[in-house]
Amino acid sequence: MARGGDSSDMNGPQKAAILMLALGEEHCARLFGMMHEDEIKEISSAMAQLGSIRAEQVERVCSSFSESLGTSGTLVGNFESTERLLQKTLPRDRVSQIMEEIRGPAGRTMWDKLGNVNETVLANYLKNEYPQTVAVVLSKIRPDHAARVLTLLPDSFAMEVVMRMLRMESIQRDVLDGVERTLRTEFMSNLARSTRRDAHEMMADIFNNLDRASEGRFIAALEERNREAADRIKALMFTFDDLARLTAPAMQVLMRNVDKEKLPLALKGASEKLRDMFFKSLSERAGKMLRDDIESLGPVKLREVDDAQAAIVLMAKELGASGDIELGAGKDEEMVY
Repeated sequence: MARGGDSSDMNGPQKAAILMLALGEEHCARLFGMMHEDEIKEISSAMAQLGSIRAEQVERVCSSFSESLGTSGTLVGNFESTERLLQKTLPRDRVSQIMEEIRGPAGRTMWDKLGNVNETVLANYLKNEYPQTVAVVLSKIRPDHAARVLTLLPDSFAMEVVMRMLRMESIQRDVLDGVERTLRTEFMSNLARSTRRDAHEMMADIFNNLDRASEGRFIAALEERNREAADRIKALMFTFDDLARLTAPAMQVLMRNVDKEKLPLALKGASEKLRDMFFKSLSERAGKMLRDDIESLGPVKLREVDDAQAAIVLMAKELGASGDIELGAGKDEEMVY
């Protein structure tokens, strides 16, 4: 870099390096502590190659930084603004990689991020890797998470991984870097793309966890402001009343898994039609006992009924996710029997 050149000739890392050196060692160390390892390497490399910088050039860089802050008004930090800034200093493919990574699971390091990946998703990816690679990954994540992933791998493959872990010595830095690089480029970036959720689905999940009064209040307010969005969210929500869409076999599976203590409380606030569906999945004697339990409850708080119904809905969703039951066709679809 030309020592007396204009600051416009410098790239982002060079300007950052000058600014950090001007701030002094203490502030520089604190800033490095908030950066990713890749950022530290990039700025450190720029620092090492700066050479002697004239005082007027340092002043121009600092003034430019100060002016950019002073004229920016309200600062907005989001994915879009971050991506625009990165594109000014980094290659496009590197920017895409960074953005997909930060949009993925939370965590400062790659191993932190893997610890926040669902064990089923991680196991499905690792079962196609070499056992030695899987052994390295499981040795770096939390033991409880590693245990759940291990149980989801095919038995023979899992035992091969266990044997590799038992024979594993200290992992060489270049091997670890290679595994981490592969995970970042092949797994985390794809995961970030595949896990971006529709906003309406996200809100449907949130509304499903509201109590009945709050849910009604938010839905009514949303209908006034955006009827289309409200209709889409309601169509995606699965509520206690939607259990009426279950087939008889699915209802029997649900009945075998629900908390029997919560069932009378949940049905206390259910429609007669939905109650009958639950009763029909029981023997005559068990159905009569359930009716008696409901009647013996007396007046109950609505919040308690909502909590009991929410617990049963959660169980239905878990059974649906595992494939044990089919939660039913769309609300507006007809069934053929």
